[in-house]
Amino acid sequence: MANEKTSTALESVQCPVCFKDFEPTTINGHLDVCLLRGVDSSPSTTDDSEPPLKKPRINAEAVPARPSWASPGVNKAVAGTPTPAMFSLFQTNKSKVSVQSERSGLLNTKQGAATSDSKGAQRSVLNEAEPAPAGRDTLKSQTSASSGQTPKTAHGLSSRTLLTMDKPLAEILRPNNLEEYFGQSKVIGQQTLLRSLLDSQEIPSLILWGPPGCGKTTLAHIIASTSKKNGTARFVNLSATSTSTNEVREVIKQAQNELRLCKRKTILFIDEIHRFNKSQQDTFLPHVECGTLTLIGATTENPSFQVNAALLSRCRVLVLDKLSVEAMGSILDRAVATLGIRVLGRDPANPKGQDQTGGHEPKIYIEQKALDTIAYLCDGDARTGLNSLQLAVQAQVSLTQPNLLAQSSSPQEILVKEDHVKEGLQRSHILYDKAGEEHYNCISALHKSMRGSHENASLYWLGRMLEGGEDPLYVARRLVRFASEDVGMADPFALPQAVSAFQACHFIGMPECEVILAQCVVYMARAPKSVAIYKAYGNVKGCLRNHKGPLPPVPLHLRNAPTRLMKQLGYAKGYKYNPAFSDPVEQEYLPKELQGIDFFTWTPSDP
Repeated sequence: MANEKTSTALESVQCPVCFKDFEPTTINGHLDVCLLRGVDSSPSTTDDSEPPLKKPRINAEAVPARPSWASPGVNKAVAGTPTPAMFSLFQTNKSKVSVQSERSGLLNTKQGAATSDSKGAQRSVLNEAEPAPAGRDTLKSQTSASSGQTPKTAHGLSSRTLLTMDKPLAEILRPNNLEEYFGQSKVIGQQTLLRSLLDSQEIPSLILWGPPGCGKTTLAHIIASTSKKNGTARFVNLSATSTSTNEVREVIKQAQNELRLCKRKTILFIDEIHRFNKSQQDTFLPHVECGTLTLIGATTENPSFQVNAALLSRCRVLVLDKLSVEAMGSILDRAVATLGIRVLGRDPANPKGQDQTGGHEPKIYIEQKALDTIAYLCDGDARTGLNSLQLAVQAQVSLTQPNLLAQSSSPQEILVKEDHVKEGLQRSHILYDKAGEEHYNCISALHKSMRGSHENASLYWLGRMLEGGEDPLYVARRLVRFASEDVGMADPFALPQAVSAFQACHFIGMPECEVILAQCVVYMARAPKSVAIYKAYGNVKGCLRNHKGPLPPVPLHLRNAPTRLMKQLGYAKGYKYNPAFSDPVEQEYLPKELQGIDFFTWTPSDP
């Protein structure tokens, strides 16, 4: 009997958390409960009969069982020696806080390597440990300060280290609260409806429409950050350029489970939502309708044409404008303040000579003209402006790096000038989409400027289109139309001018044909205008469409009679051949129902 008790004691395994003895067959289940219990739970209240939680198991290879011969005294003896985080749990439990910190470190290390026996359990643990999806929002939470505070210089990194990182500056400095979000006060200002909804966490489904770099994605992540901070919703980030329909259905299924089990809604952000076709967009309809999902879509295209009407009716469309120069200035000021870069002549609080970064890091200065140049040349695109600032500073830091290695005694000063910014920020394109919203906006502006006889505005809009890459033949065809629609009989030579311009553009192409189009545009702008023919033909169409009953027949005397039978039926009978008369001929050419009508003055609405 004594031998059996001794063998049983030798085979028992002690829990490294609560220091109780368990059989080898039950220690794993107990460890699952013990390790995943909160800080407030004490070891004395551990219920060994409690079944394991639905979490990924930390198996015996991840946490080696402590042999029975390893007593607590041995652990105390080696407590001072540094050990890997994996074995720190096997030391004496001196305080709950230290054990909990070690425990959380072990769990974070092993979460990714958990077995795939229970996929749903693994997903739940990941959602609890990291509610935000990996990507720009995770980076933003690491690189942004608390709400209402400007992030410190590089969040512990020097400006030189931050500027040499692989990630773009626009991604690193993405705002995390509305106080740092500039340029869209008309949409989310203090007194706007959306701002009050965001403050009360009543977030509707939204379609964010605006040009690139105006803050669509940033606004969505600010909404997500606020929701996660308050615990009212979870946030899922997808891109329509790389997401399949099956992935969308999986997210919807998770959202249904989240709402049913945790009573928590899901905010689904879809970047470039116009990339989804109509059948893919229809996937969201019932779930947005019933409130399972709060959909936030971002698009640079007109949602009236690119988003389903049914989905559009369930969402609120927010139009974000291109950022103004003043807003870009505020964004750049925040960037240089975050990076610890001094603006020459504008920062007397920190006199030249005090090193903000410390050590031997270089002191970086920038001219105010350089910031103004970025604000004007980035065309309202905050992403372009911030990345251009990063490029200019990186270039100057790289040029001075050999000197820094040679002279390590004192920090060196780096000055970013306006010329450095212009060299890196060359306006290589104009915001223009040949098949999108800007295409129709610009051609409408050109047409109306010529109609208003404003030749300077006409030339400007022509230049916007051609420099943006528009097909010159498309512009030429519109000029042919304009010659008849707006000039008409006031200048009969306008139509031959437009046709000649079209043929010339077809012959020689761009860029030589741009002068030909400019000549034709100025001619149309200066020509007298008459829309009499355009209106008269419109009245004819209205007359035909509004006619009640069958259309009147062609009068017999106006019909042709090539055969004997047709002559016998009265075709062409009584017709007066005009060249055979020296005086004007009096005869009717309209049906009886329309005799006396004047389409130049009559309109279909007249009685």
